[in-house]
Amino acid sequence: MNEKKLKIRITEDGEIFAETVGIKGKDCMQYIKLLEELLGAESVDSKYTKEYYETEVQTIRRNNQIIREE
Repeated sequence: MNEKKLKIRITEDGEIFAETVGIKGKDCMQYIKLLEELLGAESVDSKYTKEYYETEVQTIRRNNQIIREE
């Protein structure tokens, strides 16, 4: 399973840079929103990683047989 991370960098002048890693699709936006709420801050610029344009694949197995992939 892919590990999900939020990398945060704070510069000396107080700017905050955040990057999601291992989070596919629009789910990354939930992490950035949470960070904004925790810091009482607002995003002023965004750039999407290649993972933003990917989808999470989930495989459901029962008795070692693939039931469904999403």
